[in-house]
Amino acid sequence: MNSYVNMGVGALLGTVFVLMSVSIASEGIFHSAAPEKEGFAIVAEETGGEGAGAGETAAAAVPIADLLAKADPAAGEAVYKKCASCHTDTKGGPNKVGPNLYGLIARPIATHEGFAYSGAMKDFSQGGTVVWDFDHLNHFLAAPKKYIAGTAMGFAGLKKDEERANLIAYLRTMSDNPVPLPTPGAAPAAEATPPSQ
Repeated sequence: MNSYVNMGVGALLGTVFVLMSVSIASEGIFHSAAPEKEGFAIVAEETGGEGAGAGETAAAAVPIADLLAKADPAAGEAVYKKCASCHTDTKGGPNKVGPNLYGLIARPIATHEGFAYSGAMKDFSQGGTVVWDFDHLNHFLAAPKKYIAGTAMGFAGLKKDEERANLIAYLRTMSDNPVPLPTPGAAPAAEATPPSQ
């Protein structure tokens, strides 16, 4: 080999040696152990039932049909701003972190084209046979991770009944053929319990 090749290889090896030495030394100097106690604890709301499972949620104090009778879609549009960072609501709109929500109500769960749903959502949908009706949507929006354990949706939920009803009323209008509202005071067609897993 000629002297230029030797110098190049030597420079490369020297650089690697210096970088490794600096890395090892900085790890020793700046290493921090895991804290004994967390800086703050994240407290999750406990459920009254035994164990958490898919679809487990507290019964709604007010039926969704009664809430929707008083709901304001315009107010729901303002609530939708909380959803807009992850979802679109326009016809033919793109999927984002979450699927497009246009035509959501009465659409089979976990079937929007082009979106990769979590396994938990796919299981809950029972192969697309379960649809987003008003009851499922109401309970899911109240506490997504409680209603469908394992969902990838990181949203904490809308705790206020009125806020949730307004959002659902708004989402109902985002459709070519909005689904009729349920009759207030009437018993729901089926309880909003999850399909058996």
